[in-house]
Amino acid sequence: MTAAPSPAAVPSAAATAPVVLNGTDDAFIQLLIPMNEGALALIDHLDTRSTGADPSLLAVLGDVRKAHQAELRDLRAILAAGNVPELNIHEGHQMPGMVTAASLAELRDAPDAEVPSRAAALLRAHLAQTVVLCRGEQSAGGSSELKALAGRIQQARAIELSALDGRPGAARVD
Repeated sequence: MTAAPSPAAVPSAAATAPVVLNGTDDAFIQLLIPMNEGALALIDHLDTRSTGADPSLLAVLGDVRKAHQAELRDLRAILAAGNVPELNIHEGHQMPGMVTAASLAELRDAPDAEVPSRAAALLRAHLAQTVVLCRGEQSAGGSSELKALAGRIQQARAIELSALDGRPGAARVD
């Protein structure tokens, strides 16, 4: 069963007018971009591996990929509208929910039978941490455009997390 289209995957009006970003806004964007890129790297890796030919997992991964790609476009558009350079200040950090080079290496070395559950655990951690970040942006952010985007992303993550329910390795950690 394919997850419902995520609200973040729906094209949004990219910021065209200048926006003013406060420190929370900037930190949110500068963290969410590498987090989404890490999740996309995970999904790209899974394209090269056996996922147990589970059509429902493949559908979830496809939905997450589309949503993350759209979010990256929107986040970068808001950065540009705020005249803020994109910086990966978290490179090499081991942060909650961030799919790192080390976690991808461990997944590459894992037996095919373990890949779906390990991947689901990595994806769930990523999605859950993004929800936490979105809540922070909505409560302390300054840009109404970015707060609205964070709300859409948070809704998308709830749908994506629900789509993972019941999968080995994807147990909820509420």
